[in-house]
Amino acid sequence: MLDFVFLYPLFMSTLWMAGGLYFYIRLERQWKWGEQSSAREVPGLPNRPLVTIIITCFNHEKHIEAALLAALQQRHDHIEVLAVNDGSTDASAKILDRMTALRPRLRVLHLSEHQGKAMALRMGSLAANSEYLVCINGDAILDPDAVALLVRPMLDTPRVGAVSGNPRVRTRSTLVGRIQVGEFSSISSLIKRTQRIYGQVFTVSGTVAAFRRKALDRVGYWSLDMLAENIDISWKLQRDHWSIFYEPRALAWILVPETLHGLWKQRLHQAQGGAEALLKHIGSLFHWRSRRMWPLLAEFALSTLWAYAFALSILLYLLGLFVQLPHHLRVEALLPPALTGLVLAATCLLQFAVSMAIDRRYEKGLTRTLFWVVWYPMVFWMISLFTSLVSFPRVMLRSQRQRARWVSPDRGIKQLDGTP
Repeated sequence: MLDFVFLYPLFMSTLWMAGGLYFYIRLERQWKWGEQSSAREVPGLPNRPLVTIIITCFNHEKHIEAALLAALQQRHDHIEVLAVNDGSTDASAKILDRMTALRPRLRVLHLSEHQGKAMALRMGSLAANSEYLVCINGDAILDPDAVALLVRPMLDTPRVGAVSGNPRVRTRSTLVGRIQVGEFSSISSLIKRTQRIYGQVFTVSGTVAAFRRKALDRVGYWSLDMLAENIDISWKLQRDHWSIFYEPRALAWILVPETLHGLWKQRLHQAQGGAEALLKHIGSLFHWRSRRMWPLLAEFALSTLWAYAFALSILLYLLGLFVQLPHHLRVEALLPPALTGLVLAATCLLQFAVSMAIDRRYEKGLTRTLFWVVWYPMVFWMISLFTSLVSFPRVMLRSQRQRARWVSPDRGIKQLDGTP
């Protein structure tokens, strides 16, 4: 059990690095990418299809205007922007109405009360005039080329049902915010690249993703009773044999929690959403027709097993301090042996170096975060441990499903003006 506890993170880190490098060599290396538009190879969309940008908004009065302006300034200009006001109780509705009067490509859909993000996305999709939907949060700032990059795979490949973008962190006023800059590169981006290589993606980004409306219609759109609607819709699409692509060039600058309490609430929400999706879909995943989902299922199951194995080792270690346990149940130390610990530390450093080498073309100054995030891969596994321990019992003990509504308790301490 201890071998599994210490070696499983090592194995997954190695897998993510290998998958990320393979994705980069096969797909990314030939792309030109730079600050100036002339240095970017961003193909235009054939036949200039109409694209609907759906922006879900709930109490985003401090950020919604910047998000709307960035959406309206896309280089692919055949767009409509549809803001869905999910029953905001602040000044968001007034800001949206004021901007609608000045921007002819902007429409606003007001919901009378807070229904949750899944309902807001549903209503936006039904009200859209386009087959291609780019969905972002009310505090996300889209890169000018994001829409073209997100929609292009769906035009090129008919079986692509969704494309996940590349969220980048812009709140960095505390240590918690700064270390997430490295997390999105050294962990999140590598994971999505690797999953795309072996065929399936655990989830599209909840802050920036594009969808084919035909695919959404076939699977019944977003489920209203799932906490993490982005995880559930990803599994529904892939069970229906739609492919999900990852487009690292499609950038969106987002807000992240900058306090430990906010980070814990967010990660627990995500872990509980993953547990709900697993329990909802697991009955159909063992069929042969769902075999392409098996790698995702194995990864999720092993990660959860790792969390409970680690928790059991901690429990046995503490019991051993007070009770004489049989030899085969005795845990002498929680820290890994010197050689194993050195290998784990070296692997963390190597993982961060690989991610920096790949992602530096998309964001300047990533190397400055090295001091803050060099050990974050270890912290990531600790967060996964505790959120898994809490989320699964919560999901199992829910007596009945109800409308899922969740509001981020922390969108950053320092208020930003919307400029990445």
